[in-house]
Amino acid sequence: MKAPDRDLLVLLKTARHNEAEMELELSRLHTMLLNVETAQTFCHVFEVIDCNKFRVFADSRRILQTIAIGESAFVFLNNKN
Repeated sequence: MKAPDRDLLVLLKTARHNEAEMELELSRLHTMLLNVETAQTFCHVFEVIDCNKFRVFADSRRILQTIAIGESAFVFLNNKN
C-alpha cells in the first residue's frame, strides 16, 4: 500500500511504546479514511446554494461541477450536517 500523503494528529489516552502498534493503528486509520473520503460520500453530505439563480442543488453532478469550476460569486457549498 502506498504511504498516505496526509498529516494525522492521533491523541491517545495511554502512551504506546511499541512503534509497530502505532504503525498498525495508523494504517487502519488510513484504510478507514480511504473508504470514507469518496466523491459519492462528499456529494451526499453537501449541497450547492446558488444565490444568483435562487436555487439549491443536491445532485452530485452539480456539486462536482461547482467544485471543478472554482469560485463563483454568490455560489456556496453547504454542509447538510
